[in-house]
Amino acid sequence: TTTTPEPPAPSNPPNPTPTTPPPTTTPPSNGSLPKHALIGYLHASFLNGSGYLRMADVPADWDIINLAFGEPTSVTSGDIRFKLCPATECPNVESEADFIAAIRAKRAAGKKVLLSIGGEKGQVQLTTTGARDAFVSSVSAIIDKYGLDGVDIDFEGHSLSLNTGDTDFKNPTTPVIVNLISALKSLKTRYGAGFVLTMAPETFFVQLGYQYYGSGPWGGQDPRAGSYLPVIYAMRNDLTVLHVQDYNSGPIMGLDNQYHTMGGADFHIAMTDLMLTGFPVAGNTSNMFPALREDQIAFGTPASVNAGGGYVAPAQVQQAVSCLVKNTNCGGYTVRSGTNPNFRGPMTWSINWDKFAGWEFKNAHESFLNGLG
Repeated sequence: TTTTPEPPAPSNPPNPTPTTPPPTTTPPSNGSLPKHALIGYLHASFLNGSGYLRMADVPADWDIINLAFGEPTSVTSGDIRFKLCPATECPNVESEADFIAAIRAKRAAGKKVLLSIGGEKGQVQLTTTGARDAFVSSVSAIIDKYGLDGVDIDFEGHSLSLNTGDTDFKNPTTPVIVNLISALKSLKTRYGAGFVLTMAPETFFVQLGYQYYGSGPWGGQDPRAGSYLPVIYAMRNDLTVLHVQDYNSGPIMGLDNQYHTMGGADFHIAMTDLMLTGFPVAGNTSNMFPALREDQIAFGTPASVNAGGGYVAPAQVQQAVSCLVKNTNCGGYTVRSGTNPNFRGPMTWSINWDKFAGWEFKNAHESFLNGLG
């Protein structure tokens, strides 16, 4: 939903090929979440060129529906608000009662409906414990009011950044990172095993961490580089799905130490393999970011050419999924993670844009995912 900054100029890229660290997580309680899921965002609070879509009219193919977006009252308040698109913008918006009833029906059908927090305009910086507590209480109030399954963290722009000297992703010290982790753990504790937690970071904040982490040992690098890694690591036992936005991205280095560019199967394969294999943060083999479980990993792709830079046609999306699941038809990239039969599937921005494009994404991938077994 926004443009990722270009990575810093390459300097001494890491050379070692990492070994696969053992999984360190235990399966979450995902209820009826299918083995391979179709995940999408619903523009619930705003209107753009794709048009408004009522919750009741979202096709049953969508397994996880992320409501875009919950946004803060100010950048540092931690006070998250969500409300339906105003009728002045969206004349066909349903009533709040109908919206809540439609969410209840989706959940009764086994679907997961989450509040997505952040987005392009919703900068969230939990700089204080007061902001952290406001975040927990305000997000809980939204979950309870609308009857949701959990939250999606879609922090973009300048929401997350590492302070100078904060170099260990396993033990972060930056307040916005520490407070976000604490807030998410509080929400998990409050709602228990059924709480669904997903994240939609941009590549700059995750995979770029293979080369750069924060401002670096000598300063001068973008302090946002890799800044999602401590959050993902801290929540690894509670994370349902991580679906990095493989779009609106600059070139990012893969485990083959080559730069990969968005817009094709290769980018999805290389970026996802980093998460399925694990990697040395900033090239330091004594500081390994461990692989996540297969079922915790998806990748994000635009639903149409209108939805964002880096659109990939259905055939190439399916090539990437087949490569990651079966380790076949991988093009020129050698997958380090081997086969990943429990890979969760594709996420798209967005359900609205897919409808605008004649449901190309849904129609192509639902039956394909079901056929993977």
